[in-house]
Amino acid sequence: MKKILIADDEHKIIMTLEYAFRKAGYEVFIARDGSEVLEILKTQIPDIILLDIMMPNVDGYTTLAEIRKNEAYRNIKVIFLSAKTGEADIAKGLEMGADAYVTKPYSIKKLTEQVENLIK
Repeated sequence: MKKILIADDEHKIIMTLEYAFRKAGYEVFIARDGSEVLEILKTQIPDIILLDIMMPNVDGYTTLAEIRKNEAYRNIKVIFLSAKTGEADIAKGLEMGADAYVTKPYSIKKLTEQVENLIK
């Protein structure tokens, strides 16, 4: 079964994405900030992480940097899912090693397709 880790501090977003990806046949893990992402990665290696940038405690940028410097996580795809929509924000996210950058609001259908394409 494909595994996805959803990291966001907005409850409604988590609930919507969790439902959509469970329905699509994914095993879903939830984190509400970057420190929870890093804790989950100690026991689970998802195929893909949907990562918000603006989260409490440990933000998405810091989390991605930690993921990318760990050899055990090199095959995990990461999509930034963010309300930061500026060209500089998107460029920074991709330069840091995100596999894709999706701005909020987004289409669940398009996001699901993008996730599927990335992990094929």
